[in-house]
Amino acid sequence: MTTKIWIGAHTSAAGGAFQAIYEGEKIGATTVQLFTSNQKQWQGRVISPEEVALWEKALAETGIDQVMSHDSYLINLGAVDPLVLHKSRQAFREELQRCHLLKIPYLNFHPGAATTASVDECLSTIIESLLEVEELANSGKTQLLLETTAGQGSSVGHRFEHLATIIGAVKDRLPIGVCIDTCHLFVAGYDIRTEEGMEKTLEAFDAIIGLSYLRAFHLNDSMKEFASRVDRHAPLGQGKIGIEPFRYLMRSEKTRHLPKYLETPEGPAVWKEEIATLKTFASL
Repeated sequence: MTTKIWIGAHTSAAGGAFQAIYEGEKIGATTVQLFTSNQKQWQGRVISPEEVALWEKALAETGIDQVMSHDSYLINLGAVDPLVLHKSRQAFREELQRCHLLKIPYLNFHPGAATTASVDECLSTIIESLLEVEELANSGKTQLLLETTAGQGSSVGHRFEHLATIIGAVKDRLPIGVCIDTCHLFVAGYDIRTEEGMEKTLEAFDAIIGLSYLRAFHLNDSMKEFASRVDRHAPLGQGKIGIEPFRYLMRSEKTRHLPKYLETPEGPAVWKEEIATLKTFASL
C-alpha cells in the first residue's frame, strides 16, 4: 500500500497552467485537476515552450503529481450532428496533445450525449471517436478516464453498463479507465450514503467493469436527491450524501491510494478544510 495520499481540487489555471499547481499547494493539495484550455470555447489554447518550463518548475517545487485534466464541456464524442461531432473530435485530440505536452497522467472526460440517437447508437459513436485517437493516445502516457455522469438529459455514462460497453471495445487499443464522480453516482441511482452502500456499489462496479479500471474519484456531495439525475454539487457532508462514504473512500484499501479531486462549490478556502479533513480520515 502506498504511503502517499493524492487529494486535491479543480484549481484555476488563469494566467497559465502552472498557476493551478501553485493554487493546489496553497490549499494543502498533493494533486490537482485543471482545464488546460477554456472549457467553454471550441478554439483550443496553444501552450508555449516557456509555459511548459514553468509547469515543470511548479511540479518540481511543490511535489504535486498525479495531475488530471478535464476536457471541454462542449465536447460530445457521441454527437449526432456531423459538425458538432467533428468539432468534438478535433477538440478532444487537441486536449490530448496538450496533456502529452505537459505529461499529464490523466485526461477526464464525459462520455457523451445521445440527443436524438439511441443510447446504443451514442455508445457506438463514442467508441469510434476514441479509436480515432488511437495512435495519438499511444504516443504518450496520458490515460483516458471516462467520468461517471449524473444522467441529465440524454447523457450516457450514468450506468456502469454504458462504461463497460465502451471499455470493452477499446481496452486492447487505448489506455482507458474510469473516474467516479460521487455526486453523479448518487443522483444516477447508486445509493452510496453509507459505507455499506459504497462497498456494494464498488462490488457492482467490479462485477460489471472491473476495479482494475477504476483510476480516480471526483469527491462531491449532492444538493439533489437520490436518483434525481440532476447534477448539483455540494460541500462534503453538507448535501444529501453525507460524510460517511468519503471517510470510507479515504480508508478502504480498495480506494485510499487512488487520486481524488474535489469539485465542491465553495472554492479554495473550503477546499483547504475539506482536504485537511480527508487527510485525517486517511490517517485513522
